[in-house]
Amino acid sequence: MPHVQDSKQPTPDNQALAYRGPPLPNVPSDVVVPDIFNLTTTDERLWVPQSPSVWFRPLLLSVSQGYFVNLLRVRKSGILSRHRHAGPVHATVLKGRWHYLEHPWWATEGGYAFEPPGDIHTLEVPEDVEEMVTMFHVTGAYIYVDVDGNPTGVEDVFSKLIKAREHYEKVGLGADFVEQFVR
Repeated sequence: MPHVQDSKQPTPDNQALAYRGPPLPNVPSDVVVPDIFNLTTTDERLWVPQSPSVWFRPLLLSVSQGYFVNLLRVRKSGILSRHRHAGPVHATVLKGRWHYLEHPWWATEGGYAFEPPGDIHTLEVPEDVEEMVTMFHVTGAYIYVDVDGNPTGVEDVFSKLIKAREHYEKVGLGADFVEQFVR
């Protein structure tokens, strides 16, 4: 019968010791963005204007993998956009609620939604919501489309990076401020 070690006795593998081997090659550094759920004390300069009453706050801009993670803040009701996803999207609602005209479900505060590649939908924020904030993890691009599905614009990690760089320069944080989010 194999010997089973008493889990209360420390072993080299479960002691509070940091890894001491060599780092793996080409591994980028971690990205840590503190206090993202505290939506009331945020420095407004961190929010990048996307359109009137719509801002995003980058958390991770993965140019090497073609995805981005950001907070989207909307302070208006009505139709935000109609778009198609080139890749999967994960959404976690931090404040408010929203839905897609094409689907029966609602994304509500504290909820999670998965949107598959190829899904086309029209995002609406209802009139009784003063502010909506959602964390989106977007792989690939949003392809903005008209009501018939004809492309009208594209948004991806590269357009987010350019917009953030320009904004941070304009508000005095410096264009290179965005580099902390780029991997």
